[in-house]
Amino acid sequence: MNLLLWTLVVVLIVAGVAGTILPALPGAMLVFAGILLGAWIDHFDRVSITIVVICGVLTLLAWATDYAAAMLGAKRAGASRLAVIGAAIGTVAGVFTGLVGLIFMPLVGAAIGELIAVRNATRAAQVGMSTWIGLLLGTLAKVVLTFMMVGIFIAALLIR
Repeated sequence: MNLLLWTLVVVLIVAGVAGTILPALPGAMLVFAGILLGAWIDHFDRVSITIVVICGVLTLLAWATDYAAAMLGAKRAGASRLAVIGAAIGTVAGVFTGLVGLIFMPLVGAAIGELIAVRNATRAAQVGMSTWIGLLLGTLAKVVLTFMMVGIFIAALLIR
């Protein structure tokens, strides 16, 4: 039974790491679930409640970063509501179009949304780039926070 549970821990953490890049998966939440399960299996002996709380805070930061980064990029450029919606749709569409789509579809979605809103191609391109840069920086921050969580978890397992 323990082997099955530890396998589930690994699956949750690996899926979570993938989810930091793929918007269809709740990356940090899956990693946190794996960490919590691993701590519970071990009766919080090697992975203490303090470690779980720290990873929980990092999970909340990753979740907040996900939303804040795109909004800040869009807001900095003065994006319309349609540009933000377009970026979100582009992000989801990017999941189904491969790596290139995953990288560039948010930019295209934001630009199309802004073009519909203001009917100015130059403005739409500026907003698309700013929103896209915000999304990329947010993804980078989520990846860093997620790897911090994984590193803390592995260190806790190995050190004690």
